[in-house]
Amino acid sequence: MAEVVKMPKMSDTMTEGVIAKWHKKVGDKVNSGDLIAEVETDKATMDFESYQEGTLLYIGPKEGDAVPVDSVIAVLGDEGEDYEALLKEDGGSEKKEAPKDDKAEGKESKDAPAEKAGEAPAEAVSDVTAEDLGVTVITMPLLSDTMTEGVIAQWNFKVGDTIKSDDAIADVETDKATMEVTAYADGTLLYVGLEAGQAAKVNDIIAIVGPAGTDVTPLLNQKPAAAKSADKNEESKKEESKSAAPAAKEEAAPAASSDDSRVKASPLARKIAKDKGIDLNQVKGSAENGRIVKKDVENFTPSAAPAAAASTAAPAAQAGETKTISLPTYVGEERFTEKPVNQMRKTIARRLSESLFTAPHFYLTISVDMDNAMAARAQINEVAPVKVSFNDIVIKAVAIALKQHPAVNSSWLGDKIRYNEHTNIGVAIAVEDGLLVPVVRFADGKSLSHISAEVKDFAQKAKNKKLQPSDWEGSTFTVSNLGMFGIDEFTSIINSPDGAILSVGAIHQVPVVKNGAVVPGNVMKLTLGCDHRVVDGATGAQFLQTLKALLEAPIRLLA
Repeated sequence: MAEVVKMPKMSDTMTEGVIAKWHKKVGDKVNSGDLIAEVETDKATMDFESYQEGTLLYIGPKEGDAVPVDSVIAVLGDEGEDYEALLKEDGGSEKKEAPKDDKAEGKESKDAPAEKAGEAPAEAVSDVTAEDLGVTVITMPLLSDTMTEGVIAQWNFKVGDTIKSDDAIADVETDKATMEVTAYADGTLLYVGLEAGQAAKVNDIIAIVGPAGTDVTPLLNQKPAAAKSADKNEESKKEESKSAAPAAKEEAAPAASSDDSRVKASPLARKIAKDKGIDLNQVKGSAENGRIVKKDVENFTPSAAPAAAASTAAPAAQAGETKTISLPTYVGEERFTEKPVNQMRKTIARRLSESLFTAPHFYLTISVDMDNAMAARAQINEVAPVKVSFNDIVIKAVAIALKQHPAVNSSWLGDKIRYNEHTNIGVAIAVEDGLLVPVVRFADGKSLSHISAEVKDFAQKAKNKKLQPSDWEGSTFTVSNLGMFGIDEFTSIINSPDGAILSVGAIHQVPVVKNGAVVPGNVMKLTLGCDHRVVDGATGAQFLQTLKALLEAPIRLLA
């Protein structure tokens, strides 16, 4: 079935668009998302993509033609389909409605003349525009691409105040920042639509400016059609105020302060001046009390700098030239690579998401004096058949501490809690595609050399992708170590169904206090992540105290 393609509204102020270029011709196949034309709006030339599929049966306007918003510009349908009736139906509905409205109005004028003269209301109100009253309607502007409404942070003027076209009448809080709203009209503030702290949708009326004493009630009560006319009038007045800006600038006489930080200027004007490298002391302000606004900075040219400097009686700048900053143009290219998610990454994403969003995590951190552990490791490695790492010492200490604190060596099973009497320690190992957690079983009963050899074997298997399911199943607690990367401390997500996980940081040499004296010390931070369903804060803290004592007196690990 044939469908019409209409001129879209591509900006908040757009009323019509010009077809800059057609990218398809009659008879071409069009898919959803295809670029069919380039449309020149009041702000930019933009691509117009089709949201329909079919054969392009009809093109209305030619390249260069202007088309009102919502007017038919093309028809898509099946090849050879008759679309004439669709064009007549779409275009004729408006033509048919217009005479009916005229007749209705004529009938009312004949049947009820007294009602028009006496009540005057609805029909008269619908025809009132801002131009008729000689006022300017200020609407909530679209200040960011994602903004749907704005909150009035503060009004800088009140009803009855006289304002100029470049005055910032209000500060508006958007979804990204607080920005100024400029009046773009001279006159008296006749109406304020909402108070500070209230929100208004984009394009809603927030204020009206015009001659003092003007009654704007008919304008506020008008129908949406009249509101559109007011918007057009506002845009025309906006353009007029911009074209008159140079003359207004020359008439303004207040001198700027010699101290740039004390110059009266709007935040937007300061930002533009900073970006362009303009000294605000050399800019004349055209707003009230010599306040510098956006147009003053935009219209400022370096050639005007000496005159501006002379008017502020700054002798040092008599014949000097304004130094402008010229930034080189850098053109970058946005690029990216997409790769399909492998099964390991899918599993990591699923399991960690389930853990994080199911188990209520909390974290406890403790600092451990590693001086004795470092000395013990050096002595052990002199006689051990394999090199023992600090991570091996931590695994052994964790296993022994878990025996003393079985509540930490537990799992949440929904309607019951399992307290494990064995200590199977999962060891997080990073591989190219993600993370694997092989398990050192019954670690409390194994020697440091045994643990070291087992972890090294797991690491080699993980690198070669030779680990079996039996190697990573059955952990009761997990140790994750990023200390070898210089990480001071971090938090980990619990490896379900474990009730806790230990994050091991790097050993750093820092000043410590021993026996009342400040001496060099080696400190390591441990962070315990707990599932609050099975481990309470005090329970986790007691476990960390025991672990700290074991690591600071490693001889106890050999007992």
